[in-house]
Amino acid sequence: MDTSRDELFALATANRLLAADLFEGLTDDEWRTPSLCAGWTVREVLAHLVPPEGGHSPWRLLREVVRARGDLHRMVDDTTRRDARRPAADLVRDLRERAATPLSAPVVGAHGPLADSAIHLRDAARPLGRDVGPDPAGWRPVLDFVVSGRRASGFVPKGRLTGLRLVATDQDWAHGDGAEVRGTSEALALAVSGRPVVLPELTGPGVATLEDHIS
Repeated sequence: MDTSRDELFALATANRLLAADLFEGLTDDEWRTPSLCAGWTVREVLAHLVPPEGGHSPWRLLREVVRARGDLHRMVDDTTRRDARRPAADLVRDLRERAATPLSAPVVGAHGPLADSAIHLRDAARPLGRDVGPDPAGWRPVLDFVVSGRRASGFVPKGRLTGLRLVATDQDWAHGDGAEVRGTSEALALAVSGRPVVLPELTGPGVATLEDHIS
């Protein structure tokens, strides 16, 4: 993962601005559309993508984790659902105005927020039928992150990639040893992060194993 922090911040900014354009003017039905992120609608994905005012505060994060009884996943879900109750227009405005906030979190650094911005953008755009998302170069540091093991454990559970070799078909990128799984950078990133809807877009003898690991 040799992409500089400034480059990671710039890519995340671009993703958030693409998301703001996507979310601008959605209908009530579109806001209620289930996203690819299990349990969240498009509106909740929007709420999650809005950077906190002033960036990540360790004290605020600690307070929210304590409120969620130490469960990070519960904390993220609780805060997202709470924020999603705000008017959608306000959320879109804040997403656009805070798009350039340089987010870096404990353990995951700047790669985590970047992966969040890319994956969740497509979580919303795909069900809406919108072709909005990073190009292959924008997916490269996301792929490097999601296959990084313990550092990306919040995105990819331990063992999901065991015995698999991932090969991107739209750029020169590959990772791992074992049964091959081939696909676009986007499809690989979404599959590895647990979105089974993209499995039909992948090819190779390792697809069935990856499907088993996701389920």
